Parts: sequence; C-alpha cells; structure tokens
Amino acid sequence: MEEAVLLNQTSLVTYFWLRGLSVNQKAQIAMFSMFLIFYVLTLIGNILIVITIIYDHRLHTPMYFFLSNLSFIDVCHSTVTVPKMLRDTWSEEKLISLDACVTQMFFLHLFACTEIFLLTVMAYDRYVAICKPLQYMIVMNWKVCVLLAVALWTGGTIHSIALTSLTIKLPYCGPDEIDNFFCDVPQVIKLACTDTHVIEILIVSNSGLISVVCFVVLVVSYAVILVSLRQQISKGRRKALSTCAAHLTVVTLFLGHCIFIYSRPSTSLPEDKVVSVFFTAVTPLLNAIIYTLRNEEMKSAFNKLVGRKVFFTQYYIISV
Repeated sequence: MEEAVLLNQTSLVTYFWLRGLSVNQKAQIAMFSMFLIFYVLTLIGNILIVITIIYDHRLHTPMYFFLSNLSFIDVCHSTVTVPKMLRDTWSEEKLISLDACVTQMFFLHLFACTEIFLLTVMAYDRYVAICKPLQYMIVMNWKVCVLLAVALWTGGTIHSIALTSLTIKLPYCGPDEIDNFFCDVPQVIKLACTDTHVIEILIVSNSGLISVVCFVVLVVSYAVILVSLRQQISKGRRKALSTCAAHLTVVTLFLGHCIFIYSRPSTSLPEDKVVSVFFTAVTPLLNAIIYTLRNEEMKSAFNKLVGRKVFFTQYYIISV
C-alpha cells in the first residue's frame, strides 16, 4: 500500500532520452551520410524486387511470393528505426515519447518476428522444391502459400502484442535514458520502477525461444537439403546450392542478432549497438543484394523490366 502511494506521488516518465550511436559530431555526420545511403538503397532495392516479381509472370511462384513478402517486411522493418535515427543525428535532445516508444517496439517486433517465421517457411519451401520436386506444386499450391502468409503475419502480431503488453503495464518514474538509438523491450524494461525479473524471463522464453527453435528448424532443413543434393545432377545442384546459400546467409545474419539480444537477461553489452545497427540498417539492404546478385532469374527479370521501361521512355520522347 505504501509503495503504491509512493509511486503515485512520483513523477511518471512520459519521454525517454535516446543516447544514440555517438556523441562525436564528426562521427555523427559520417554515420548520417552512411546510413542515409543504406536506407535509400534499402528502399530502392526491395521495392524494385517487389515490382519485378509482380511484373514478371515467370516469377509468380511460391518462392518469389515469399521473397516479395520478405522485401516488403525489410522496407517496413528498416523504416521503423532508421528515419528516427537519422533525424536524431542532428538533434541535441534525442527524445521519444512513451507512446511513440511503445509504438516503435510494437512494429519492430511485429516485422522482426514475422520475418523469422517467413524465413522458416521459405526454408520449408526450398525443402519441398529440392527434396520432393514432383510434389512441389501440389504441396505448395497457392491456397497453402496464402494460408502460410496469413499464419506468419498473425503469429508476428500475437508475439508483438504480448511483448508490448508486458512492457506498457510497467511503471516508469526514472531514469529516462535508453542506451540505444531506438526503443527495444530489453532496454526499456530496465527503466521500470519495479522488479522486472519475471518479465525478463518471459521475454527470454518468448523471443529467445522463437529465435532458437526457428534457427534449429532451419539448420535441420538445410542439412536434409544438402544430403538430398548429393544425389542430383551437377547443374541442378549448383542452382539449388546458390539459392540455399543465399537463404542461409540471410538467416544467419538475421537470427544471429535475435539470439544474441533476446536469449540472455536484459544486460547491456558494448556490442549491442553494433549488432542493433547491423540488424536494423544493414541486413534489410543485404537481403536485397543477396537475393538479386545470386539469383539469375531475378537478374534476368530485372533487366527485362528496366529494358522495357527504357524502351517506353525513348518511344515517348521521340513521339513528343
């Protein structure tokens, strides 16, 4: 009772101060330029992937359906944190309201968890395509693909609601400093004016368990795929290995961060910011690069799209 009265008398925090990446002005200018380029390239690259897949009917297959979902998620995932980080680079007071902080956490975990589920589904898609090619279009028909897409978005939403609900119900009355450039659950709950040990365990058992389980499923899937590839002809093996190598690279980059951050108690490490930058600003761009540069079908479709656009532009100029 006395604790509740004391809490009511305490001035509750309505804004948080983000430390950002650096206090050095020259370093901030360099980081602003670098991450602005990353963000613009991320938008252009992933949006072009979606447009190319929609435009080219040859890419209307389950694999590219899920790839277009991945590109859409990467655009959204990067947009949750990077624009705020770029704006804060030029601001002395890197403030974010409690409501904005909760909103950022919700969408961050929505897109991150949905991407984890999507990468797992994409591994299953490759397993069926390589290990059971004759049954592929039966197993991965369009109805199944749509249901899987709905399921992974629903799972991401439920996960995000659960985490933000645990966070928003906590009292915050100081300190108000987050040692990062965006709001994330582990950093925010450390600022609560109450014992958060149980909530930290729930977060580790939720986010950490999802990351680890999905990673194990992915590793097992690719182990089975690699065993199956030993029995295939060399040309088909090279194409399948190229696709799987691209997917496995994305998985390692993305899930590595999730396991590192969410599979341990809420303690700050010097590496956290570096890992978070890579997770939010670099990985979404790498996804686009990896899936296009290592994919002959995507490069062919993209060149076809660009060539037709150039042709229509030249035709229009000559007509005018």
